[in-house]
Amino acid sequence: MLDHMTFRVSDIARAKAFYTAALAPLGYSVVFEGRYGANMLGLAYPDPSEPDGKKADVWFIDGPSPHGGPPTTTGCHLAWRAESREQVDAFHRAAIAAGGRDNGAPGLRPDYHPHYYGAFVIDPEGNNIEAVCHRPG
Repeated sequence: MLDHMTFRVSDIARAKAFYTAALAPLGYSVVFEGRYGANMLGLAYPDPSEPDGKKADVWFIDGPSPHGGPPTTTGCHLAWRAESREQVDAFHRAAIAAGGRDNGAPGLRPDYHPHYYGAFVIDPEGNNIEAVCHRPG
C-alpha cells in the first residue's frame, strides 16, 4: 500500500490553486504549507480515510531537488479514488475550470472492469490525473 507521493512543480502557487480546486470534490484540502531549505515550498493534501484527516498522501514541492534529478515531475499518471460517479464528474469539471486539459471525459471504462467510472485531466505540469469510482451506478 502506498503511503505518500511527492511531485515537483515549476510554480507552487499555480499547483496549489489547481489541485485545491480539482481535489476539493474528493474531500481533499490543504493541510500543510511550509519551507524545506532554499526555494522548497511543500503542499500536502490529507487522506480523507485517516481518523484525524491530517495524514498527507500527496505532496507538491516547488522547484528542483538539491540532490539532483529533473526540476519537475511530468508525464506521470496519478489516480484518486472517488466514492461516487458524481464525485468523478465534479472532479473533472473543477480540474478543467482550474486550467487543466481534458484527457478523457467522465464515463465508464468497461475495458478495465464493468463498473470502472473515471475521468482524466492533464495538469499544469503535463501529468495525467484521474478520479475513479469502482462502484456500480
